[in-house]
Amino acid sequence: MASTSDPTAPEWIGIDHVQLAIPEGGEDTARAFYVGVLGLTEMPKPVVMAARGGAWFEAGPVKVHVGAEADFVPARKAHPALTMRKLREFIDERQLDATWNDEIEGLVRCHVDDPFGNRIELVDADTIT
Repeated sequence: MASTSDPTAPEWIGIDHVQLAIPEGGEDTARAFYVGVLGLTEMPKPVVMAARGGAWFEAGPVKVHVGAEADFVPARKAHPALTMRKLREFIDERQLDATWNDEIEGLVRCHVDDPFGNRIELVDADTIT
């Protein structure tokens, strides 16, 4: 672990985005989920990057990129953890198949899968200490 008095230590600020893999040609299905279900907004990709497929989604500080892969395998263990308010209401309103987890005392969180089988953790921001 680097010492905080180390003048060469980086000053970490946050995560710019997370990227998940999707199968080639899965962009419309991704849009239906990330925009239609999760409520994110699709953002334009730079032209040179758009030619490679995939899509970028965001809402406030939450940014999720999906990249198309020929040999796609869903991320079942590795996952982003996205924070939101009113998590239980969100899950109920959208009738999402969520797996609730109470392993961290006081933290309200669950896991959902995107249409490709990628695991996504959703955390209620009001329970983070």
